[in-house]
Amino acid sequence: MTDEDFIRRTFALARMGLGHNWPNPLVGSVIVKAGRVIGEGFHAKYGSDHAELSALKNCSESPEGATVYVNLEPCCHTNKQTPPCAQRLIKEKVKRVVICNLDPNPNVFGLGVELLKSHGIEVTHGILSSEGEKLNEVFFHAQRTKTPFVHLKMASTLDGKISTSSGESKWITQEVARAHVHELRGAHQAVMVGANTLRKDDPELNVRLQNYQGPVPYRIVFTQSGNLPSGAKLFNDALKEKTLVFTKTPLKLNIPSENIFVMQSLEEAMEILFEKKLINLFLEGGAQLAGEFIKKKLVNRVSLYLNPSFLGTGASTLGDIGVELLSERPRLQEVESSWKGEDLYLTGRLN
Repeated sequence: MTDEDFIRRTFALARMGLGHNWPNPLVGSVIVKAGRVIGEGFHAKYGSDHAELSALKNCSESPEGATVYVNLEPCCHTNKQTPPCAQRLIKEKVKRVVICNLDPNPNVFGLGVELLKSHGIEVTHGILSSEGEKLNEVFFHAQRTKTPFVHLKMASTLDGKISTSSGESKWITQEVARAHVHELRGAHQAVMVGANTLRKDDPELNVRLQNYQGPVPYRIVFTQSGNLPSGAKLFNDALKEKTLVFTKTPLKLNIPSENIFVMQSLEEAMEILFEKKLINLFLEGGAQLAGEFIKKKLVNRVSLYLNPSFLGTGASTLGDIGVELLSERPRLQEVESSWKGEDLYLTGRLN
């Protein structure tokens, strides 16, 4: 097997931690000695062993002289809950370390590589770096910009409608697509909606998948007027302490007072969420809020579910996004598509 093969294996291992390790990155590690895999590991959840330490603990024999594959540069600082990985690899006397991406965290960037090399360990990095960037797009964005990564979800008919002219909207998409939305919810730290969606649908914004045992995302509501129904499920269910409200008008609700933030802009809200280490956000609408996020260039990925049907009249997926010229329209990059049952799923990067 080649270096690329083993790095791809680290990707597969890393994905096993998806949804459990935020705000940390997805990392997997494989340890190879004399052509044989002697240990594998991944970062399972926030606060647990990093991938390299997990792989070392799982080794079937001494890792001395082995090659360690890891999709992210081993950390070398002590300003965290877990011990540094680079120092541990040095202690174990590994011969070579193969890395996909350097860690954009300024406490690590390039320093882990330098430390390993200074102790005579051969280091190769940049293997499948583009694939590694995509795997950890959330972490890399947050580290580089100090803002959360926002993933906008929309569902519509082929003519871009989300409801009939009378307001009927359940359901535009079919069961397979709706189940996939719940999978995406489980992979994010928080689900966000606007006040109109809350008033109209009274959503739970939880993950409703059979036998789901993953983390429960925060529920975030944005309102300008402060006109929110006090009896809404988000403010009264067993998860109400995981409900956050951003408002321009002070209000009282049946949630902890520290969960209500008076702010003047979406940018300010994003700063607050980043400070709370909520870096992976799933925006589910409605149209006005989604339009505002796009207008302010706060959306990083868009996922659209297209049902092969038409409505003609009715509400659209987006509100005003400030486009007056065709040349100004936001365009998705690196678009991927697949079928989710009867619905076409499109996803791509926006910013």
